[in-house]
Amino acid sequence: MPKLKTHRGAAKRFKTTGTGKFVRSKAYKSHILTKKNRKRKRRLRKKVVVDSTHVRSLERILPYL
Repeated sequence: MPKLKTHRGAAKRFKTTGTGKFVRSKAYKSHILTKKNRKRKRRLRKKVVVDSTHVRSLERILPYL
C-alpha cells in the first residue's frame, strides 16, 4: 500500500483532539464584523466538533492527522 497524500487545505482547517475527534473553527468571523453583535462574535471564536456525517470523508483526506 503506498503512502497517502494529506489534503493540505483541509489540514489547515481541521485539527484532531486527543480522543480522535475532528474540530473546526466557525465561519463568518473574517470580515464585516461591525454589524455583528458582541455576543455573536464571541460565539464564533469557539471551536466546534465536526458533525458525524462528515467524519468519514475527513478521515479519508486526512489520513495522518
